[in-house]
Amino acid sequence: MFVACATAHAAARQNENGFDEVDGPNVRVMRHDDGSRTHFTRTPDNRTLTKRKFSANGVLTMLTVYRMDANGNPIGCRISDGLGTLLFKVSYGYRKSDGQLVEERMFDARTVRRDPHTGKEMPIQRICYVYDAQGNRSAPIVFNLLPGKKFEEIFGDKASALDRNPFLEKDGPVNPNARPLGGR
Repeated sequence: MFVACATAHAAARQNENGFDEVDGPNVRVMRHDDGSRTHFTRTPDNRTLTKRKFSANGVLTMLTVYRMDANGNPIGCRISDGLGTLLFKVSYGYRKSDGQLVEERMFDARTVRRDPHTGKEMPIQRICYVYDAQGNRSAPIVFNLLPGKKFEEIFGDKASALDRNPFLEKDGPVNPNARPLGGR
């Protein structure tokens, strides 16, 4: 009994080559051309997705924790640096008619910036998406509301949204005719 419980926890094991061994259905590892790796871990209920980015030499450079809705869409995330310092909070907005992601709002977690007219916290960056008639998403339209470096310059991506959930099959199940063990 204890062996089954111990192996039920998903984990990636690091060997001399980095994260090469993955245990369980709740872990994914992406290897990048520059030698860095991104390690995704999800909770069994699919409500939390944790993304850890490691440099080529294995140092944690960024930690992002996504909160997901029942359909697996991110509704918010918190971005921290490699030392665990919370940098940004992000919220995601979806269109009610079809559930498409239409906007991300990124807030500075270290300094609360208030709109002088309303007194509400204002984002430091807004990312909007437009869709064509076929439902294809445009490139992100980024509104940087603070002077200085852009998000893309710091993190290498235009947005914090997941391009693709690493736990969803690309082209459907591996074998659509597969049956559970013991079934005929």
